[in-house]
Amino acid sequence: MARVVITGGAGFLGSHLADELLGRGDEVVAIDNLSTGNNANIEHLFALPGFTFVEHDVSNYVWVPGDVDAVLHFASPASPVDYLKMPIQTLKVGSLGTHNTLGLAKAKGATYFLASTSEVYGDPQVHPQTEGYWGNVNPVGPRGVYDEAKRFSEAMTMAYHRSHGIDTRIVRIFNTYGPRMRLDDGRVVSNFIVQALKGDPLTIYGDGSQTRSFCFVEDEVRGLIALLDSGEHHPVNLGNPNEFTIRELAEIVLEVTGSSSVIEHRLLPTDDPTQRQPDITRARDLLDWEPQVQLREGAERTVAYFRSIV
Repeated sequence: MARVVITGGAGFLGSHLADELLGRGDEVVAIDNLSTGNNANIEHLFALPGFTFVEHDVSNYVWVPGDVDAVLHFASPASPVDYLKMPIQTLKVGSLGTHNTLGLAKAKGATYFLASTSEVYGDPQVHPQTEGYWGNVNPVGPRGVYDEAKRFSEAMTMAYHRSHGIDTRIVRIFNTYGPRMRLDDGRVVSNFIVQALKGDPLTIYGDGSQTRSFCFVEDEVRGLIALLDSGEHHPVNLGNPNEFTIRELAEIVLEVTGSSSVIEHRLLPTDDPTQRQPDITRARDLLDWEPQVQLREGAERTVAYFRSIV
């Protein structure tokens, strides 16, 4: 049994991670300022003796009394809608928040786990993306606040590993979806599902030929736990390597929901990646991990969740 701190613990991924860790007998301290997280994601955990929730912004000094075995830094806006609305907060949680949580891990002698992102690859010129690819990021573009915050957080995590001997993990997460995404999350899977269920047009930015690789949250969390339990210090991609165009995703959502919504095209946002697909060779070799839930099944399970809240 371990005592684990999860920043962003009331968020989409953080709350699912808390479920899994508590389910295997760990104690969890969830920290969240609720800027994008929601207490509804963790309300079922409050009665459990091993769970504690602290409302706090980790861009400010972070301290947790008692022993801590692992610090999992998942706090950050993760949707373009959120980080374009909160650019400075996004930069602060990636820089100050990473510094503060690394300080906590150092003080406690704890493992440090950084939730990074495929966005560090920017609009990639290498396809699929391996962990050795340095990326193609516009640092002064609107998406740069998220991309560069995560690139900086990776650099700081490795600096603490090299300078202070911190036991570190870095995961690069590719598009993850599933229950507990917000209605107004702004990411493409939730956008399409909500629009389809409401009978609104499905908005495709550009011609829909840009590609993404979608990983169901159950698979993602299984990979996160495997990485946490490993001894791997360098970045590892976690995502589903099956690549779909945005147009193909829209068609799957229309089929699964049975919606008669039409597709509406809008201008492509600045610096929107044309391709995104993980090379998961390292995850397969190091963690014996690969996704099991394919897009149609994951979409059906996600639609069932959204039907209950739309």
